[in-house]
Amino acid sequence: MGTSKRLCQPASGTGAVRGRSSGGRCGHPVVVLLFLTILSPLLFLARVGVHPPVSTGQKIVDWKEQPAVQQLKSVLKKEIIDSLAASQDEFGPWSLDVFRRNHGSSSWVIDGSDTNVEFNTTADVVIQTVSGDQHKGSVELSKNDPSFHVPQSKEAKEKSDENQFVDSPAKLARRQLRERRREKRVKELIQQDPETLVKLESAAIERSKSVDSAIFAKYSIWRRDNDNENSDSIVRLMRDQMIMAKVYSFIAKSKNKDKLYQELLTRLKESQRVLGEANADGDLPHNAAEKIKLMGKALTKSREELYDCKAIIERLRLMLQSAEEQVRVLKKQSAFLSQLAAKTIPNGIHCLSMRLSIAYHLLPPEERKFPRSENLENPNLFHYALFSDNVLAASVVVNSTIMNAKEPEKHVFHLVTDKLNFEAMKMWFLLNPPGKATVDVKNVDDFDWLNSSYCPVLKQLESAAMREYYFRADHLTSLSSGSSNLKYRNPKYLSMLNHLRFYLPKVYPKLDKILFLDDDIVVQKDLTKLWSIDLKGNVNGAVETCGQSFHRFDKYLNFSNPHIARNFDPNACGWAYGMNIFDLKEWKKRDITGIYHKWQNMNEDRVLWKLGTLPPGLLTFYKLTYPLDKSWHVLGLGYNPSIDRSEIENAAVIHYNGNMKPWLELAMTKYRPYWSKYIKHDHSMIRSCRPNE
Repeated sequence: MGTSKRLCQPASGTGAVRGRSSGGRCGHPVVVLLFLTILSPLLFLARVGVHPPVSTGQKIVDWKEQPAVQQLKSVLKKEIIDSLAASQDEFGPWSLDVFRRNHGSSSWVIDGSDTNVEFNTTADVVIQTVSGDQHKGSVELSKNDPSFHVPQSKEAKEKSDENQFVDSPAKLARRQLRERRREKRVKELIQQDPETLVKLESAAIERSKSVDSAIFAKYSIWRRDNDNENSDSIVRLMRDQMIMAKVYSFIAKSKNKDKLYQELLTRLKESQRVLGEANADGDLPHNAAEKIKLMGKALTKSREELYDCKAIIERLRLMLQSAEEQVRVLKKQSAFLSQLAAKTIPNGIHCLSMRLSIAYHLLPPEERKFPRSENLENPNLFHYALFSDNVLAASVVVNSTIMNAKEPEKHVFHLVTDKLNFEAMKMWFLLNPPGKATVDVKNVDDFDWLNSSYCPVLKQLESAAMREYYFRADHLTSLSSGSSNLKYRNPKYLSMLNHLRFYLPKVYPKLDKILFLDDDIVVQKDLTKLWSIDLKGNVNGAVETCGQSFHRFDKYLNFSNPHIARNFDPNACGWAYGMNIFDLKEWKKRDITGIYHKWQNMNEDRVLWKLGTLPPGLLTFYKLTYPLDKSWHVLGLGYNPSIDRSEIENAAVIHYNGNMKPWLELAMTKYRPYWSKYIKHDHSMIRSCRPNE
């Protein structure tokens, strides 16, 4: 201090001049310092005092916020502003940090947050599994292996956020209300009636349409939470651990790490036992958390000792190829079993046929005749042709037709079956006559004119090549060979019950028109108007099935064959068997049976079409089919789960074409009631055999 005072003192002579000059330089910083320390704060306070705070209701708004508040008031409603104010009271001022901390998605990662640091160092996870009661467990995974991190459940996050703020009474009340609604909904679902279950199934089917099947890991389209990335995360974690355990066990064995190899195998078996058939976290047992922890430690140890990126990639590629091959084989097996299930006869129907056959043999011969046989050749009545070997299915067709007919006494049913089911079929309609309607049952083997010299199908069956193709004992029909062999080699497609539809004028020579029905249909309306439809010179009246590129001729026929390519249009619209009105007079004029024989003889080597009666029908009735209104015949109830209910209920005939026949266990639940309501449930044989269960 003394030095500075001495420097500022004035001196005599030249020294005085220098002293004054020095004193002038010293005085300016003092003035600046006084201005910064005293005058500047006073000026700032005076400036702030000029703009006092503005009161808006019960809140004090700073003058800087006043223009924004006035602008918002001109745009937003009073209710919205009050809601924002209430939200600010509850959670504090809004900011990006507050939103990220309290309202962000569980899948967001915030750089630099304390939560991220904690997860990189340690993962304390609470796993809650629900199976009847709620069970709690905890899992602590290795801090060195974040790849096996278990995401926090929703309840755990709520508990961890309790230190940040306390829920308001209004929020607690809303939460309790939601819980009560959830409990009520669960109770309602437990007590659902069959009709409601059908509605839920329909809703699930509609919801499944919007699910992208190409997205991996969406392994259950029926679950509402399939779009939630964190749903069933524990199950997926265990599966991922098992995959890596298989990879490391293979590498450990190749490097003679026997101890580690045995440990991985042990953990793998434990995880497999725990996981079992579980598809959801709630299905896991209580010890799942412990097994996840042990597996995580084993995998961490394996990574430290065996990690080899190239070897892991090669092993994963081999596992992927193996899994794809297994999926391919399983798809074939599934298709094979589906075809097999669709072609077999349930025990209940077999039981019914056996009981009816026994009763027929006990019946006196004079009681084995049907009444009103004079109606069988009356062309003025409504005649139906039904060819079937299924007693129950045939009874439903006849019952549904009669129950919806306006004049049942004018309807005549011509049934044809095979030798095995002839007695049972005849006995059923002797015991259960269709009211005032006429019915007749014949055996296809009693048609003497149906022989190999006349029928190409029977002639082809006599050839050695055909017998070897259809009936050879050692041909491939195993599960691994898939459905194609079973489908294409099924002798049912050469059954005369199937091909008898091409001989209708020969079977019923005195009739003018006849309605052909399959045995997997249900009649819901009176069909007599079909006989009055003008077919405009055509032979066949049927509902067309083509939509865009589906069900056109090129889907059924081999257009690489010159005979097919020259004579038919590949884009011609297909039609359906199942309900067809045939003009037998026009049939005879155009020699339809002769046209059928021509194409059937040309297809002896199966080069024109593969199987069935629809392809030869398309060829035989080409440009001879009159399109009926689609409401007459609705198809797809045996394979399509998304048919509109109103379309079904407004249809005159519904058709269960496909593998899911209504008398099979694999039938779709929502469609079965349309068929089962026409079964005579009170019949003694139906009650004892229970064929509809």
